[in-house]
Amino acid sequence: MQTKTITIRVNAEVAKIFEAASEEERRKLEALLSLKLSDVTRCKRPLEEVMTEISRNAQARGLTPEILVTANNFLNTSEPN
Repeated sequence: MQTKTITIRVNAEVAKIFEAASEEERRKLEALLSLKLSDVTRCKRPLEEVMTEISRNAQARGLTPEILVTANNFLNTSEPN
């Protein structure tokens, strides 16, 4: 599969977490985002509706902005293996 680099705007916390992620984690996140964007372009639901659903699902599974910040702090302070 051919890939192309794009630039998207995200909130500052998400950007920090992505930047702190390992190369392997970044590749996984990029693949996940690519799949989600593909789904959005194939479906006729408005993007805002899809994003709201993703947010609700993440919150229902216990993912909160505070957890993301904590995870980011942990990644930034943990010593590499």
